[in-house]
Amino acid sequence: MTVNLLWILVAYLCGSIPPGYVAGRWAGIDIRQVGSGSTGATNVLRTLGKGPALVVFLLDVGKGVLAVALARWLWQVFPSVDPGEGRLWWELVYALTALVGHSKSVWINWQGGKSVATGLGLLAFFSWPVAVGALVIFGLLVATVRIVSVGSLGACVTALGLAVGLGIPLPYQAYTLLATLYIIWCHRTNIQRLWQGTEPRLGQAKPTQE
Repeated sequence: MTVNLLWILVAYLCGSIPPGYVAGRWAGIDIRQVGSGSTGATNVLRTLGKGPALVVFLLDVGKGVLAVALARWLWQVFPSVDPGEGRLWWELVYALTALVGHSKSVWINWQGGKSVATGLGLLAFFSWPVAVGALVIFGLLVATVRIVSVGSLGACVTALGLAVGLGIPLPYQAYTLLATLYIIWCHRTNIQRLWQGTEPRLGQAKPTQE
């Protein structure tokens, strides 16, 4: 139990790794001071271009998966710390902790991104059909309206519907629900701008920093 509780810290630290911030520093800027102020791939795309954005996206996807995958490895190597039937619920805790770590990173003054890529990576790790469905909707929405936040919010709702509809394990359904609510909360300023009609489309500069 003690080891599994301590792993919450490991999961948070994995999630809090800020590749977007590092990419900005590499280019000579503080990504938090330009565009939306987010360290996520969308702001990196706007400020640094497609190549850095793709790298940041993949790293953000992978870091949450790393937290849960390492926990599974730990349980295999040290069976005495394996939580048994509660394993999936512990995975839920680690996943959500990594998700929060991305948006509230201890390394960059509790700032970060909006957890979409990290949430997608974890979703794919838990149930790839749900993740694929969410990604398809994301792509369709972004291609249609050219607004990333619309695609992200639509993907979250789609993921939740698929998780319930496909009957994936209950802890993973709970993860999808809680992750959806958290990501929507992280997008609250985007939702406000969507309501006002001021949310920028791809290719447009964001008028004011969040």
